[in-house]
Amino acid sequence: MRLTARGWTRLAALAGALIVALALHGTWRLVRARSPWPRRFLGWVARIVGARVRVVGTPLTRDAVLLANHVTWIDIPALAGATGAAFVAKAELRDAPVVGWLCTLNRTLFVKRGDRMGVDAQVAALRAQLGGAQPVAIFPEGTTGDGVTLLPFKAGLLAALAPPPPDVRVQPVRIDYGAATPDVAWVGAEDGARHARRVLNRRGTFAVTLHFLTPFVPEGDRKAIAAAARARIAEAA
Repeated sequence: MRLTARGWTRLAALAGALIVALALHGTWRLVRARSPWPRRFLGWVARIVGARVRVVGTPLTRDAVLLANHVTWIDIPALAGATGAAFVAKAELRDAPVVGWLCTLNRTLFVKRGDRMGVDAQVAALRAQLGGAQPVAIFPEGTTGDGVTLLPFKAGLLAALAPPPPDVRVQPVRIDYGAATPDVAWVGAEDGARHARRVLNRRGTFAVTLHFLTPFVPEGDRKAIAAAARARIAEAA
């Protein structure tokens, strides 16, 4: 699949937004101020590719772990634009051209899937990042789904919440693309680049609703926390 004229136009808009955001981010960093531009850039990305984000509920913007269902890569800019969240991502993403570097600007925590020997270190790194001025978002399904079926939650990293750091709460988030779900869901063996081109080529806009559900203080072990969050997201479907 090749990019259409619409796709190229959106890609050019993304490049322009990146240049502006990086220039402003650099200015903020020169004066050692906390930069809002990674968050704003990610919000722009969602809008440029056609997403019109609607927020339902009140998102936590600090001292929080956001646990959300995962449908497509658009979840990331949409959720970041609404909350300023940092994300937990697979380690392979760190080496992706441009994208990996941009992830570091937003304090992404990279983890190696299937690295049983390194789980303790990953849990410690996540725990160290909690309790600050930036919430941390995790997609506990571990992969994207069809936007209809909620997959089982992987609870490994949630050991960072047992016990939870002071004042940290969990907020379940249900991400819903409505009628556009079949168009934007990233399922099966579709190549990531192909999926990105498919979204860029898509005509018109689409709604994405972020349902920020009632936060709760995590209790019990990692599996109990995962089960509680999954149940609340399932009930909101």
